[in-house]
Amino acid sequence: MIFIAIFWISFAALMHTYIVYPVVLAILASRKSSNRNCHHITGEAPAVSVLMAVHNEQDVIEDKIKSILTSILPGGRVEIFVGSDASTDSTNEILEKLANEYDFLSFVFFETRRGKSAIINELVKLSREDVIVISDANVIFDRHTLFKLARHFRNPEIGLVDSHMMHRGLKKSGISIQESAYITREVRIKYFEGIIWGTMMGPFGGCYALRRELYSEVPGSFLVDDFYICMKVIDSGYKAILDPEAYVHEDVSNSLGEEFRRKVRIAAGNFQNLKQFSAFMFSGIRGLSFSFISHKVLRWLGPFFLAAVFLSALWLSPEHDFYRYILTLQIFILLLPIIDYVLGKIKMHIVILRFVTHFISMNLALLAGFVKFLIGVKSNVWHPTRRNQ
Repeated sequence: MIFIAIFWISFAALMHTYIVYPVVLAILASRKSSNRNCHHITGEAPAVSVLMAVHNEQDVIEDKIKSILTSILPGGRVEIFVGSDASTDSTNEILEKLANEYDFLSFVFFETRRGKSAIINELVKLSREDVIVISDANVIFDRHTLFKLARHFRNPEIGLVDSHMMHRGLKKSGISIQESAYITREVRIKYFEGIIWGTMMGPFGGCYALRRELYSEVPGSFLVDDFYICMKVIDSGYKAILDPEAYVHEDVSNSLGEEFRRKVRIAAGNFQNLKQFSAFMFSGIRGLSFSFISHKVLRWLGPFFLAAVFLSALWLSPEHDFYRYILTLQIFILLLPIIDYVLGKIKMHIVILRFVTHFISMNLALLAGFVKFLIGVKSNVWHPTRRNQ
């Protein structure tokens, strides 16, 4: 009897986080509208400080700076602070050249690696504007990105605004199509969370804005700084939302190995945040507990639920035909990434199969990240994902 309970509880948890919760959000959001207390394009927007921590970004840093320079921010001012985290390529030379051309661009060169959050902690102290935009070097702005983000801060209830990540360079040969589909789905879920409760579960770290006064210094060993900052904003009584019109562009990862490495790092950071914010599972803030558990906690525990479903079906299969069929189906699904790998070697790329590979690899990365979390994270120093995969 206990194995039947384990099977169905685990199965229900997986169904809830991946299917039921997004459907519930879509239903609730159909009666809501996005924030309307905004600055208008014909008026003025608040000035912003754009902050970036970079490491060896010579291939993209100039394009990124120029995308900021062409941004339209009516009546507002823009200042840019870049922290170079011990870059060893031409990043520093490019920044020096640009700083000589534009007096609102400032940079700090750090001689030893410190990690993104430590760099951003320092840049926040240098910034002067009430709204800060934290962004990555490879995330390129549209002309209206800064305005679309900054306009919401007319509403005193809003503390953080996320952008809408768009992807370029999709290829059937890797996992870029699957990764883009996953992120697009996440954008939709986070947008719904924002307009329903103002409890968007963490921005995409590539570009988001918040009130400078609400920035919380990220602990030195934390790997997922954007989620930490967002949860602190919500805990302070402010709303976190996503603006679907604040477009930014990024080359999506196409290499399964590169993306797996990145997701292991993120997963370890997720479990750091789960430990830090575990009390939020019982929070009195409207919608916070439901969105935190449904969107994040159950998702992060997904590998354990998947293992529980498999092992309980294995135990029950000798005596129950239903669980025997379920076990057979699971074994078949687990074999699909092997088939996908073999087909890929002969240049056959089947999109449906690659979705299965992507899903299983994401959960394996979560499991590996959990192990990394248990061992202990000593540093949050990162290595940027390889560009132009």
